[in-house]
Amino acid sequence: MANTLRRLDLNLLVTLDALLLENNVTRASERLHLSQSAVSLQLAKLREFFDDPLLLPGPRGMKPTSRADELREPLRQALASLSDVIILQEPFNALEATQTWRAAAFDYGEFTIILPALAKLRQAAPDTRLAILQCAPALVAKKAEQGEIDIAFLAAYEVPQGMRYQSLFKENYVLAGRTDHPHLKQKPTLAEFCELEHVIVSPDGGGFLGVTDVALAQLHLKRRTVLSIPHFLFLTSVLEHTDLVALVPSRLVQGKDGLKVVESPLEVPGFEMVMVWPERVHREPAHKWLREHIISSI
Repeated sequence: MANTLRRLDLNLLVTLDALLLENNVTRASERLHLSQSAVSLQLAKLREFFDDPLLLPGPRGMKPTSRADELREPLRQALASLSDVIILQEPFNALEATQTWRAAAFDYGEFTIILPALAKLRQAAPDTRLAILQCAPALVAKKAEQGEIDIAFLAAYEVPQGMRYQSLFKENYVLAGRTDHPHLKQKPTLAEFCELEHVIVSPDGGGFLGVTDVALAQLHLKRRTVLSIPHFLFLTSVLEHTDLVALVPSRLVQGKDGLKVVESPLEVPGFEMVMVWPERVHREPAHKWLREHIISSI
């Protein structure tokens, strides 16, 4: 094995990892901060070393060979282990840090997790930056491994396989409407609940069915859902200015002026919010600091 390693520049393995992530010489060169010609030259050396073309031209970029597919995961793990061995990680100094973090969250996560942590984050690490992106749960693992996001906030049932995660809190649903809503002076009966006009949040757009409707269907009941919207934060404005009501996560409406919150006559299962991150940043002092800061702010 020693003789084999002497024949190989280990920097070529970093290039191969980038190429297998991107399947594209141009994007790999950008990731590595190298010229395209340099990456092409290194790819030629890799092909010679492995006696395999590794990446072949395809209709959408380059297509890995079966040998390249076999190398992908062992190579990534080997490079991660090598980094742990040779990199001396200094303690994270928040006051001097110039880190840019990228977090994936929809508006519920922004409001209940990121917002409570933001003021203290700015105070503790004033020269850092935070970019918030929207990312479908199915794409979180891929984008995290490619370095496009560092952390994400999801419901527990959405956690991608192979990612690390930490539970943040459990959420339950309450019934909400405007402060002087004539039918929310007290907890409505189940029959009254079904007769009210409801608004539903449908992140995928245009849906009129949710967990509430599933629970009602089990009782052979239906409600009157007359408005479907894509965002939770628009929901509070709708409730404040109309006679519509909604079964909403309690943290969205806690202490919210202009809204009346009552117990729902229908038992609907709540959900658990978690923080997820890829293995590649698990041991990084800066990332560990960020995770601990978020947990302490919830």
